[in-house]
Amino acid sequence: MNNKKILVTGGLGFIGSHTVVALINEGFKVIIIDNLSNCHTEVLNGIQKITGETPEFHEIDLREKKKVDKFFQKNDDLAGIIHFAASKSVGESIKKPLMYYENNLCGLLNILSFQSNSNLIFSSSCTVYGEADRLPISENAPIKKAESPYGNTKQIGEEIIKDFCKVEKDFKAIALRYFNPIGAHSSAEIGELPLGTPQNLIPYITQTAIGQREYLSVFGNDYFTVDGTPVRDYIHVMDLAEAHVAALKHLIEAKEETNYEVFNLGTGSGNSVLQVIRSFEEATGQQLSYKVENRREGDITAAYANVEKANEKLGWQAVRSLEESLKSAWEWQKRCAKH
Repeated sequence: MNNKKILVTGGLGFIGSHTVVALINEGFKVIIIDNLSNCHTEVLNGIQKITGETPEFHEIDLREKKKVDKFFQKNDDLAGIIHFAASKSVGESIKKPLMYYENNLCGLLNILSFQSNSNLIFSSSCTVYGEADRLPISENAPIKKAESPYGNTKQIGEEIIKDFCKVEKDFKAIALRYFNPIGAHSSAEIGELPLGTPQNLIPYITQTAIGQREYLSVFGNDYFTVDGTPVRDYIHVMDLAEAHVAALKHLIEAKEETNYEVFNLGTGSGNSVLQVIRSFEEATGQQLSYKVENRREGDITAAYANVEKANEKLGWQAVRSLEESLKSAWEWQKRCAKH
């Protein structure tokens, strides 16, 4: 959009890097901030190969107030901020709650304190709903007590932004509550590359299929679902990235009277862990070894989205299939194995 400058925090991470690609493809000029705690600078090369552009990059930890202040003083002409930078593992957050509260909340507070911009998109999560009473989950569903410190940081983050919007009437924000992002860019130049043991299902599946891990752990088969395993709404990461672009345009064009909005992002349907495993095997021809283990603390039974609001107001919908998502994740994993 006419070379408007957009800051993407956590822009070298999984969702962040794909969103950077989507933004560049739409004509935005992107600046990335990342502290490289769960990613590599090599991601910039992948972005360049896909788009032909290398975004401006700053290695900054958003918890460092002076560095954040200095950055915003030098970049006071931003048209928007998309804030991804946060730790994101439910299980890890239960083991390291203070780390999650510090990392996920202090960075947000510093952005709000020092920004001179009026458009913010906050990376939230369906975890704010907890174990929902009704499925699919709409934006009107009650926010329940968080099952994990990670989920709680998303709830608190939303509350902070909402309170800020009440005071700063010219400030506009959208919280995007997304469900389970999977897959990789069709070029296989960027994808999900967690450091250490994966905390999400799909990279664990692909690492098992490639022989990097002996077997896949399925946490619990006694849930009240179609096959006893948890059900989630798995959305292709590029569908999710394109939703961020749609939400940003929505903010810039000031299409809402209210200055704070919330949208669910998902496909609108759920798949169980075992269904995803079978779909991966069918899509790739790879057989997976897996073991059923005890439930993980903080996991819920089922969550999938009602996405009517995003479809209607943002003019966006998920268009890529589960099979396409799993195939792209596998192609990315095979590429990683060669390097």
